Amino acid sequence: MKNDFLLAPSPAFHCSEESTAPRAGSLNLIGVCFDGTACFRKGAAAAPAAIRRVSGDLESYSPYLDLDLEETGPFYDLGDLAMTDSGDPHRDWQSLQDSFAGLAGRMDESTRFLALGGEHSISCLFIERCLALFPDLVLLHLDAHADLRDGYQGFDYSHAATIRRCLDHFGPGHRLAQFGIRSGTRVEFDWMRTAGTLYPNLAEFIEFINELPPDRPIYLSLDLDYFDPAFLAGTGTPEAGGEDFSSFIDILKVLRDKKLVGADVVELAPAIDPTGNSEIFGAKVVRELILTMRGEDGHVRR
Repeated sequence: MKNDFLLAPSPAFHCSEESTAPRAGSLNLIGVCFDGTACFRKGAAAAPAAIRRVSGDLESYSPYLDLDLEETGPFYDLGDLAMTDSGDPHRDWQSLQDSFAGLAGRMDESTRFLALGGEHSISCLFIERCLALFPDLVLLHLDAHADLRDGYQGFDYSHAATIRRCLDHFGPGHRLAQFGIRSGTRVEFDWMRTAGTLYPNLAEFIEFINELPPDRPIYLSLDLDYFDPAFLAGTGTPEAGGEDFSSFIDILKVLRDKKLVGADVVELAPAIDPTGNSEIFGAKVVRELILTMRGEDGHVRR
């Protein structure tokens, strides 16, 4: 059946299944090819296709989590969210919002998404949905940048304002926890320290997650510049001093026993790294997230 809100799927990983609509009670991958507000180096719009292209060459088994994609039951690749490509970021962003609104009408709270960006602004679509569905949602933000500006360069939904826009939808039961942040304005850092959202080291961040009740809903937003550019060079706004892959796996090992209701992986710009290593790194990150969200029983966490 034709779906006007999605472009034709091009499935990631050999064991994913194509779908033209979100599947309730299942994990759904979806690409969002938008980088209209990128303020330094563009190219993230090409990331969903790059991740899909290299994913078929990765092993399905993760030695880190001792889980295998071929043993976790079905997960679905919806293709890419439909949007205009007019060259006008305001118009193209509005088209994404319209497409997502149409898609959202076919979901319930058991529909889990793993979104592949695109720039970080695309996360707002999925985070705002989860904030509306779950009054006690915890938003975990892994990034090099605070993303707390109240708009940037004329864009309210700039990728530099992603978390600020999400905070507009926070209720009293919502919680934000940030780790890896090492770039931002003094105002942003003062706000994070005052609000208690910024965790200074991996151990304290993991302890925070570990203490969350197993049934409390969590959304994970991962900007790939969280990683040090020595490991992942293909991103538009790299920042020295980042984390390594092992730190990410340590976080997932805690999250695998929690209720992860959604996630996104954003800001991979494949063309910036001509070696191709960054897109392979990104695909491996996506593999680990799929396995974490599916779990040993092959079902999304309820």
